Amino acid sequence: MQIPDKWLKISAGVLALALVGLIGDSIRERLVNVGDTAPNFAVTTSRGTQMTRSSFGGKLLVLNFWATWCPPCIAELPSLNQMARTLGPKGVVVLGISVDQDKKAYDDFLQRFKLSFEVAHDPSADIASEYGTFKYPETYVITPDGKVVEKFIADRDWMEPALLKRLESHIR
Repeated sequence: MQIPDKWLKISAGVLALALVGLIGDSIRERLVNVGDTAPNFAVTTSRGTQMTRSSFGGKLLVLNFWATWCPPCIAELPSLNQMARTLGPKGVVVLGISVDQDKKAYDDFLQRFKLSFEVAHDPSADIASEYGTFKYPETYVITPDGKVVEKFIADRDWMEPALLKRLESHIR
């Protein structure tokens, strides 16, 4: 039995459309927003601690992407550091992930500025890419069950009373 040319052409067209859709979906930029499940990650901090998205023992995670070459990132670090000390005892963990490619600049920065929160180095920006983060600083507030409840693009004063109240409202 011979398959008519018409059916072969239709089948080839359907397969071509499916392939185009599959390729398009795989190269589409990922973008994590409020309400999404945060991508998992595994990273070793500058203190040697292994961390994943789910390793915060029921605490609220404030995940901040930054770099030493980024003036707004540096501008917000003192207030982020203070917020980590203020809300840490209430159930908030801050993790800063630096996308610096220059390891020496990263290490020198950490020597000069003693941060009270965990910091990790991701020079290939793999974790930031999983979140769709390409401009810095960018911060995600993630619940213990992995849901993104806040997303902040650009630097901010983390000690602003209204912001502290918003963060505290997510602590369980």
